[in-house]
Amino acid sequence: MADIGIFFGTDTGTTRKIAKMIQQQLGADLCDKPLNINRVDVDTLTSYKMLILGTPTLGEGQLPGLASDCQAESWDEFLPQLEDADFASIKVALYGLGDQVNYASEFVDGLGELYDAMAETGAELIGEWPADGYTFDDSAALLENGKFAGLVLDNDNQSELHPERISGWLEQIKSEFNL
Repeated sequence: MADIGIFFGTDTGTTRKIAKMIQQQLGADLCDKPLNINRVDVDTLTSYKMLILGTPTLGEGQLPGLASDCQAESWDEFLPQLEDADFASIKVALYGLGDQVNYASEFVDGLGELYDAMAETGAELIGEWPADGYTFDDSAALLENGKFAGLVLDNDNQSELHPERISGWLEQIKSEFNL
């Protein structure tokens, strides 16, 4: 087993594709094959020293799951399992997908929900990302320091920036992971 586990929630498969890109860039020696969050339990996550977790934001700021009309369970069903979990010894980096044009008032809100849930577990959250280069009205993923809680990707309006953003973020979190 590698040191880094990559887990994602998805509806259309885009977050899964990003997870695969991340794993390919980091390499199989550092991280295991990405897994959908609906196929694992909390013990699987806590077996890693470091985690990369990804989520899209659906509809008007929702995490993927049955309540947001996804065909399968996802983060919405998984997060309640974290209530008594202890991630104090685990470093966690997050990434989120959203649409800053059509959902400018809840841009990547799912990332903010995931951040809050992981913060409650005691995890060391790393990988904050600058809000420069995005145009939106509001975001639950925007931290008090003006940065996003993790890497933010807009597949609908800025997909051409994915390679540069992913590479830059991975260099940043490798340093924060002490790799």
